[in-house]
Amino acid sequence: MSENQTTTTSTEMPTTYDPKAAEQKWYDYWQQGKFFEAGKRPDAKPYTIVIPPPNVTGMLHIGHALDFTLQDILIRTKRMQGYDALWLPGTDHAGIATQTRVESKLREQGISRYDLGREAFLEKVWEWKDQYASTIRDQWGKMGLSLDYSRERFTLDEGLSKAVREVFVRLYEKGLIYRGKKIINWDPAARTALSDIEVEYKEVNGNLYHLQYPLKDGSGFITVATTRPETMLGDTAVAVHPEDDGYKHLIGQMLILPIVGREIPIIADEYVEKDFGSGAVKITPAHDPNDFEVGQRHNLPQIIVMDETGTMNDQAGPYEGLDRTDCRKKLVKDLQEQGICIRIEEHVHQVGHSERSGAVVEPYLSTQWFVAMKPLAEAAIAAQKSGKGTNFIPERFEKIYMNWIENVRDWCISRQLWWGHRIPAWYNDATGEITVSRDDVQNTEGATFTQDNDVLDTWFSSALWPFSTLGWPEETEEFKRYYPTDVLVTGYDIIYFWVARMIFTALEFTDEIPFKDVLIHGLVRDENGQKMSKSLGNGVDPLDVIEMYGADAMRYMLSTSSTPGQDLRYRKERVEQARNFANKIWNASRFALMNLEGFTAADIDITVNLGTSDRWILHRLNETVRDVTRLIDSYEFGETGRLLNNFIWDDLCDWYIEFAKLSLYSTDEAAKKATQSVLAYVLDRTQRLIHPFMPFISEEIWQHLPHVGETITLAEWPVYDAALEAPEAVKEMELLMGLIRSVRNIRAEVNVPMSKKVELLIKPSSDAEAAILARNEEFIKRFCGTSLLETGTHISAPDKAMSAVITGAELYLPLAGLIDIEQEIARLEKERQNLTAEVERVEKKLGNEGFVAKAPAKVIEEEKAKMADYAEKREKVAARIAELRG
Repeated sequence: MSENQTTTTSTEMPTTYDPKAAEQKWYDYWQQGKFFEAGKRPDAKPYTIVIPPPNVTGMLHIGHALDFTLQDILIRTKRMQGYDALWLPGTDHAGIATQTRVESKLREQGISRYDLGREAFLEKVWEWKDQYASTIRDQWGKMGLSLDYSRERFTLDEGLSKAVREVFVRLYEKGLIYRGKKIINWDPAARTALSDIEVEYKEVNGNLYHLQYPLKDGSGFITVATTRPETMLGDTAVAVHPEDDGYKHLIGQMLILPIVGREIPIIADEYVEKDFGSGAVKITPAHDPNDFEVGQRHNLPQIIVMDETGTMNDQAGPYEGLDRTDCRKKLVKDLQEQGICIRIEEHVHQVGHSERSGAVVEPYLSTQWFVAMKPLAEAAIAAQKSGKGTNFIPERFEKIYMNWIENVRDWCISRQLWWGHRIPAWYNDATGEITVSRDDVQNTEGATFTQDNDVLDTWFSSALWPFSTLGWPEETEEFKRYYPTDVLVTGYDIIYFWVARMIFTALEFTDEIPFKDVLIHGLVRDENGQKMSKSLGNGVDPLDVIEMYGADAMRYMLSTSSTPGQDLRYRKERVEQARNFANKIWNASRFALMNLEGFTAADIDITVNLGTSDRWILHRLNETVRDVTRLIDSYEFGETGRLLNNFIWDDLCDWYIEFAKLSLYSTDEAAKKATQSVLAYVLDRTQRLIHPFMPFISEEIWQHLPHVGETITLAEWPVYDAALEAPEAVKEMELLMGLIRSVRNIRAEVNVPMSKKVELLIKPSSDAEAAILARNEEFIKRFCGTSLLETGTHISAPDKAMSAVITGAELYLPLAGLIDIEQEIARLEKERQNLTAEVERVEKKLGNEGFVAKAPAKVIEEEKAKMADYAEKREKVAARIAELRG
């Protein structure tokens, strides 16, 4: 079907919407039509989003569903607005996370990676990657994501691997990548280095051990304290402050390190806080980053006392072969027996844990590869301060980003893994000389070379994602057209890991920021506000939600319940509400279509024979189009949802469709055709507005409506039209709606159903309101259920009548026509007696001294609140009785 071809409406919509039947059908249709592929609008302005690549470690979770839904809303909106919209998909190899999962699977078979060897193990990981990348792709489809699969990338594919080598070599040639021996974070479970931000600090109930180190000359002791006594075996000094009068005379003297018997010096260093604790600090250069710096200043030996698995080595003396935890227990017992450990205090402190394995991280002296961060950070800081940097939404996250990048430390980028980008450095087997190269270094007759066994930190390749995915370092057409990207959507938990690193690498290698905006969203928590995790068993599988409620309901709930930067709580009641909203849209459309048989897009004319309600709904649609567009551009999806709900549920369904029935069922053909036109037009635009949020149901409905084009995904986004403004119709409808609401409220108050006709007297404020009422007498009679309707400025309040004051009029409903007054008084008297009994019951309870003495304060306050509520209700009932008796 061509884009200009009009279709006749099909009225055969099922009674209820079936998400399962619609979703796969339409996703297959979109894929076959290649509607999501960018590059088909060469003259259009490009708009680009690169997906934050999910790890190929398993299934997507509900947090992914939120992240991806927000991106899909943006890309679908921009595509409909005529942009050349590219949403580039891809996945991340996730070095340590994926390798850990595969190793765990092998352990179940009694195999280790070392049994297989590097090449065979990597074959297993590639099999894992293929399986889970395919699973992720299926999940993307279930969520309805409009991704351009023709440009899908993987962080270990050939193009991205080339970009990684290019960046490594350039940084090395500039002296910004170097190899050195430093204290790093070591994961003894995964047996690899970690960067600072891969360490999670958790509050742990531990101990503080006070130890006495004897002076060599036997004249006394110096007391030190530590939370990790097993590291004392690697102590090479005790430090005091140079201005500490209590220790000045001991500086330069020697101590005997207990257990080991090694002599260690007392040194002076301003690192020590002289007024904290004993004023003396043990120095372990190989197992503490601060001690390492002290050791560098004083040229102290660096003694490593444990191996890569956290097992004590030959430097640990009698504790060799013990796990570090077992070593601590035995060592402390020995120190107590020897009188060295003089006191143990309970001590709550922060302990680093590996983000991936969960193991307690060991500060460990190791030779690794590092990126010198200061020069790279300076460019990012300058861009942000000059106003040429990235816009953070909400703005408060810019401070978090700036604080980290202004205090950044060198980045340890080497990992002792097999899965990942292998470091492009080769060692001359004879001389040890390092060669860093874009291409593999080949052996010659005179020299053989061995490549570094380590791989790069996953985030090294992820940092290049916005431009490496578009073909950089080549000047590809895609790179020139779609870079820099427009927006990055991500959670606040990876600002340091990923966002900052993408910005400084982009500035270094492309001279541009990688994205104009960074939209930060929160985490999806459970209904109690707890973080979802496997250990708590409170996670939510998005596919389970889709299976039960449909993808549209899940998407709508997640996107419209979120506020930029704030966490949201997953509640199934909210998904149910979203599903009900979808059903409301379906039912309204189904009703409309039953009254649009044979109607085509060419028949739509919203310029002639329009009634008040027609002009009003077009005005409200126009306002909604304007405001929804503005709010999506501002990333205010929650507020967008509120406006869509108000317009669709209240204005369109509850009011306009009800008003439209009078024209649709009348014999006035001109009025009927005008209402059909407005109904078709408004429903078409409504589906377009809701489409980015609910793509499946909107496509299903749109295809039944009179429309132009193949798919709603490529339909034009509605735009504000000043010609549709109708303030006089708004004023008229507000008077009518206020009147109808008030009459219905009165009916509800006195328990009179709509089936019972009532008398209604209306006193308009002026002749203008009187004219409005006269023009709409038929509407008033129908929606107020009147047996007698009288309007006029002459009307005065009758005796014994219910009344209401609205903008533009006063309303009176004579009670004689509503209720049997004596019967109503009897009912209310009985209600007053019941309320009095409740008040007296609570008064008696609160007057019981035993209850008040034992009950929690919260319970007492609840009882007091009940009593006040009962008393207030009793007063209102009494007032109503007095009103009825006159």
